[in-house]
Amino acid sequence: MRSRHRPVMLMACMLALLAISATACSAPTGSVGAGSAGSAGSAGSAGGTGPAGSVGSDAPEGWREGGWRDWDASDWAREAAAFFNPVIEGLWLPGRMLQGVSPDRPVDGNFEDAGVSDPEPEPVAARPVPVSYRDSAPVVGKLFFDTPEGPSVCSATVVSDPANPGASNLVWTAGHCVHAGAKGGWFRNIVFVPSYNDKGLSSEELVGVGKSRLSPFGIWWADWAQTSPQWISEGTPSGGSGSPFDFAVLHVKKPAGSDFASLEETVGGASRVMFDAPSATKIAGMSLWGYPAAPPFDGERMFSCLGRPGRLSVRDDQPSLYRVGCTMTGGSSGGGWFIEDAQGRPALVSNTSIGPSAQTWLAGPYLGPGAKAIYDAVSDKFA
Repeated sequence: MRSRHRPVMLMACMLALLAISATACSAPTGSVGAGSAGSAGSAGSAGGTGPAGSVGSDAPEGWREGGWRDWDASDWAREAAAFFNPVIEGLWLPGRMLQGVSPDRPVDGNFEDAGVSDPEPEPVAARPVPVSYRDSAPVVGKLFFDTPEGPSVCSATVVSDPANPGASNLVWTAGHCVHAGAKGGWFRNIVFVPSYNDKGLSSEELVGVGKSRLSPFGIWWADWAQTSPQWISEGTPSGGSGSPFDFAVLHVKKPAGSDFASLEETVGGASRVMFDAPSATKIAGMSLWGYPAAPPFDGERMFSCLGRPGRLSVRDDQPSLYRVGCTMTGGSSGGGWFIEDAQGRPALVSNTSIGPSAQTWLAGPYLGPGAKAIYDAVSDKFA
C-alpha cells in the first residue's frame, strides 16, 4: 500500500504572515493531528435505504444503466438516513469532469437587520495556489456530483477521523454540495478528487488529457454523507436560508483496484476540525481555499484568499456566519476555511457557503455542537 508523509500545507505560514505570499514560505513537515473524539450525534441513522428499497451502495436494477438520471420527486432520496451513492465505474472520465459547473447562486440581500453583522469587507483578490497541489495543499480537492441540471462541482477538504487517527477517509464540504435542501434531496454520483489537476493546467491545456493528470490519487466515491437537519429542512439555492448550517461530512472509499491506503495516508495529511472556534472579532486572519468555477475563473485551478473575518447574520435567531473579503466565485463552495490553533497548526473552522453576485466576499458557517454531532456520527459509523 502506498502512503505519503507529506506536509499538510502552506496554510500555517500564510496565516502567520497574514499575507498571501506562499512562494516565500516552505511547507512544514508532518501531518496535522487528529481531532479529539466526542459523543456521537443523532443526525442520520447508521443505515438507510435508497431508491427501490436498495441498501447501502447496492444499486437498484437499471441504476447504473442510466436509471440514476430519473430525478422524479417520488424517487429522489431526501431524508437524512436515505443517502445513496452506488459506484458507477467509468462515469467520471476527464471529459465529463471538465463539463462540471458550479450549482451556486449568488446571494443578494440586505442582512443589516438580521442580528449582528459587521461592515462589508473590502474584496481580497484570490491568488493562485502554487503547484504542485499535492505538495502545497495536499488536503484540498474537488468534489464532483450530479444534480437535475447535470454535472456539478464544489471544493472539499480531507479532515482527520477521531475513530481512525492517521488513517482518515473523511471529507468536509458544504451541505449544498451534497443535498438540495428544502425542495430536493441527495445529489448523486458524489466523488472526491484530491489534488485535482495537480499541475494547475488551464482548461484549454486539459483538453484530451488522461485521467491520471486530473486525478493523480484517483477518484474516491462517497459511501456515506451527512449534513445538518436544518440544511435539509431550510436550505435554499438562493437567499441565504440554511447557510448557518451549510456543512457536510463525507466518508469515501479508495478507488477500485488501487493499492492506496486510507485517503489521509494517500495524500499525506488531514486537517483537524476546530469546533467552537473563537468569534470573528478575535481572529486576526483566516484563509479560504477552493476551485472557483464561475467567471472569471475556469474551475480547473486552485485559489486561496486570506483576510480578517467579520460577522454576517442572515437571521437573528440563528448563529452568525464568518465573512471574509474574497473574489473567489461559485465552485469554491465547500472549500475549507482555516486559522492557526494554539500550537500554530492550521485547523478547519468553516467552509464556503454563500457569496454575492458582486464577487467581493464569501461567508461560511460557525461550526458548533451541531456540526460536531454530524462529524462524530460519520466517524463513529466507520469506527
